[in-house]
Amino acid sequence: MKIYTKTGDAGTTGLFGGPRVPKNDARICAYGSIDELNAVLGLTRAHRLPGELDEMLSVVQHQLFSIGAELATPNPEEHGLKWHGEHYVAQMEQWIDQLESYLSPLRNFILPGGSVQAAQLHIARTVCRRTEREIVSFGNSARVSDASHIVIFLNRLSDLLFVMARFSNHTLEVADVLWESPRK
Repeated sequence: MKIYTKTGDAGTTGLFGGPRVPKNDARICAYGSIDELNAVLGLTRAHRLPGELDEMLSVVQHQLFSIGAELATPNPEEHGLKWHGEHYVAQMEQWIDQLESYLSPLRNFILPGGSVQAAQLHIARTVCRRTEREIVSFGNSARVSDASHIVIFLNRLSDLLFVMARFSNHTLEVADVLWESPRK
């Protein structure tokens, strides 16, 4: 099988079990953002994350791929690709609680940065938030019955990535970068 098919040269792409649509279709933008988030998490994992963060993000990446498969399919139930992520949302909440147990309470806003690992996790968090917005837009379109299960997963994932960034700085003994309000 060749990697190039030339079928997309006219600006359309085929959906799994469905028609061809423009490459800027809301569905394509939605699962394209999921793919981008997954790639950013792959890069993040390449930065030697402390503790069990790499293993946690491996689980997340597999779920994102499954979410992308659902979004790429006009009728995911018919093709057995409907993603059920309630368990993974609960798992991320447990991870957040576990990681936060090592951290001092947050009393200030923090800026992305500190260690390279934390900065990369903050980039992943912002891509996750943008992806969440894409999914909300896609879910609001008339062609989708409900994408709320994906939005919930992404919302929790962005929380997890924020806590992971703080945990990385803590573990690597690098201070979080506190936001300083400009003086008038």
